[in-house]
Amino acid sequence: MPSSPSSPAPAASRTAVLTATPPVTTATTATTHAADAADAAPAPAARRGLGPNAFLALIAVCTAVTAGNIYLAAPLLPLIAHDFGSAPSAVAWIASVAQFGYAAGLLFFAPLGDRVNRRPLVAALSVATTAALLIAAVAPGTGALAAAVFVASAATVVPQLLVPLVVERAPADRRARHVAVVIAGLFTGIVAARVVGALAGQAFGWRWVFVGASLLTVVLGLATALALPSEGRRGTGPLLSGITSLPGLARRSPDLWRACLRQAGMFGAWSALWTSLALLLTGPAYGLSIATAGLFGLFGLAASAVAPLAGGLVDRFGAAKVVRSAYVLAAVSVPLFWLGGHTVVALFVAAIAIHAALVASHVANQTLALTTTSAPATANTAYVVSGFAGAALASSVAAPAFAHWGWTGVCAVAALWLVVGWVSTSVRR
Repeated sequence: MPSSPSSPAPAASRTAVLTATPPVTTATTATTHAADAADAAPAPAARRGLGPNAFLALIAVCTAVTAGNIYLAAPLLPLIAHDFGSAPSAVAWIASVAQFGYAAGLLFFAPLGDRVNRRPLVAALSVATTAALLIAAVAPGTGALAAAVFVASAATVVPQLLVPLVVERAPADRRARHVAVVIAGLFTGIVAARVVGALAGQAFGWRWVFVGASLLTVVLGLATALALPSEGRRGTGPLLSGITSLPGLARRSPDLWRACLRQAGMFGAWSALWTSLALLLTGPAYGLSIATAGLFGLFGLAASAVAPLAGGLVDRFGAAKVVRSAYVLAAVSVPLFWLGGHTVVALFVAAIAIHAALVASHVANQTLALTTTSAPATANTAYVVSGFAGAALASSVAAPAFAHWGWTGVCAVAALWLVVGWVSTSVRR
């Protein structure tokens, strides 16, 4: 990862973003906001022909495309189940496999950002993700598909290696705003994965969705790698020492472990609802097609606009107040989701509310966790792994809950995860 000669690296590289990969079409929204929000400070990639705005835009698009890969299977579950002759609830666990894979990739690859030349690492991970997505596209059964999805998700951690570049050149009083630009790309990508993936899956089949995602991944990944200057090894000691340092780092930074618990609760509640939504919409309650159900994700896209606003609020009022407000909004959304099992209007409102809560919480928690650490990539690993572990666990519980108790069971899982996260927020900074 290049360094910016005009920005204070220790202070500025302390904030990073929890990310994940979809189709590029919708991600352009995040790119536009990213370019507008960037400051005029010199960009690390400027000497390779990219100005600060263009580099921030590239990171936002790469983040969006990468984030969509993790949630690619969720809107396609009914199609996958039909292809393999299973019930949709019987293959819902594949969505959890993707999240566990991403958490594993963060654990092993993200800490390398403090130690190695990021340019070849970004290129290698992009190629590995592409290969795994292509293998998933030709998988003969659920086992092979799950294994390929796990590997693809584990390798799709490129944005976590790049986000500190955005933060390095951000003034201290605008750090959260710059983080918010990339987070807008993240959630735009997640929504695009549902919308575009569902539409393409309905039209061409789920296997072609994975092929398309692989092409976008290799193009954006290699383009990003080319935008980075070559670096030498920047750390000492074993390459995997970042993993062993995680427990000690969490003990030394109460803000970090607090943010980890908070985001695990919030992200888990969102994930339980989001990964199960296709089962509700395409089931007996609504009977929608895959494509129509995918369009439902557009309501979540509106919440991506919350990211810049949340960044400004964090800079002005502090992270703790923003996190608590986000939890209140998420708590309101759960009963609305339950009502959404019977009326689609409640689902519309709940989708916007839970996405807005997640975006605001993420901006605040990310800023709080990483602005007091001296090893940003390692701290980012702890934060993002915690968030995705919470999401993966919630999704894995939500699948059998839906099979046994229907949509009410899923809403109960989301409520439980929010309670766990809320308890951790009761400890003030």
